[in-house]
Amino acid sequence: MNQGSWRNFAGDQVCRPRTIEHPGTAAELTAVLERADARGETVRVAGSGHSFNDAVLTEGTMISLARMNRVLDIDSTSGLVRCEAGISLGALSAAMWQQGLAFANLGDIDVQSIAGATATGTHGTGIGLPNLSASLRSIELTTADGRRVEIDADSDPEAYRAARVGVGALGVVSAVTLQAVPAFTLSGVDTVAPRAQVLEQLDDLVDSNDHFGFFAFAHSPLVMTKTWNRTSEAPRPLPAAAEWIQDELLTNYTFWAMCRLGRARPQWIPAVNRLCTRLSGTTRRVDRSYRVFATPRRVPITEMEYAIPREHAAEAVRRILALAEESRFDVPVPIEVRFVAPDDAFLSPAGDRPTCYIAVHQFENMAWDNYFRAVEQIMIGYGGRPHWGKRHFRTAADLAPEFPHWDRFAAVRDRLDPQRRFTNAYVERVLGN
Repeated sequence: MNQGSWRNFAGDQVCRPRTIEHPGTAAELTAVLERADARGETVRVAGSGHSFNDAVLTEGTMISLARMNRVLDIDSTSGLVRCEAGISLGALSAAMWQQGLAFANLGDIDVQSIAGATATGTHGTGIGLPNLSASLRSIELTTADGRRVEIDADSDPEAYRAARVGVGALGVVSAVTLQAVPAFTLSGVDTVAPRAQVLEQLDDLVDSNDHFGFFAFAHSPLVMTKTWNRTSEAPRPLPAAAEWIQDELLTNYTFWAMCRLGRARPQWIPAVNRLCTRLSGTTRRVDRSYRVFATPRRVPITEMEYAIPREHAAEAVRRILALAEESRFDVPVPIEVRFVAPDDAFLSPAGDRPTCYIAVHQFENMAWDNYFRAVEQIMIGYGGRPHWGKRHFRTAADLAPEFPHWDRFAAVRDRLDPQRRFTNAYVERVLGN
């Protein structure tokens, strides 16, 4: 048992739990939950701390699953992978590759734990591919009284569709079995293109590539596109020096400096943003899929992301960029636009519809509240659903109509956590009491 404060990776969400527990086995986790239950204490689980909101903050028991990070079984024939919930996406990707397997899709960061990433609906880009939680075939859930239950589509189909994106409100996910695909190589091209052209051709770009997405700065006529497709070529990693220049010097340190300049001289932001896109240039790489999907992200930001029906993508992007260019906002960071297939998890932001995700960001120590609220109003107009691990201002009352299976999730929650042990202010706000 450790005591002390906890903060997320960005340093802008902080709490002081009564206790922070670090179980290393399922039996130790059970004991932690039994003690919390005996005290009548609420419990939240912290993964890698990569959420931007207050999803895990608690004054009760906080559980870190960092020690429960083992690969338990990999079946190269079936593609089924069993692992503990605390393993990071990056570590799991490397382990699967050694057995000839890979995630079908990943986001652009791989430091999240598998449980945290799936619980919040984390995703990559690729209109033929759903978000990460859709790969889960079974979920080991440890309930408030320490009981372990294995949930899958056959044993408990309602709980299975609830627990894949559970927002930590049903119990502690202690292990998962996921469906991997045969390992594959991606040919990736990151380049710049005229904003107007990309938005005019957006449907073709999304449909004709395995993975397509882009970053767009306010005030710039260019966007930075990411186009990735499977290839039969063997991986050809960038030379170490070239990789460092692209992924560290340009993507992180130069961009960080540009953001600091924009924060110090807001009147320069339009010119700085245009310079950022012009400096981006073109990078080509052929490498293992997970190495192309994810890159280091070190610039300190905060973020809000919304999922809207795909058909509104271009119009929504135009409106958000026009908003960010208004004189009342200073925005030195880009928006990010990605696309995913529908899935059937009850609280998936991409549930039941082809989806465009649009993320807006703000640099550290810069005003974000009014900008994010204005963007959120645009997203609400398209039936937008928030990413559960990022900032938003919604409540259960106005979220419920946006999720067709809201009541079914609530029924599973009532069954698995009737005493509401797995709650906090965030969960009460977005899911109700």
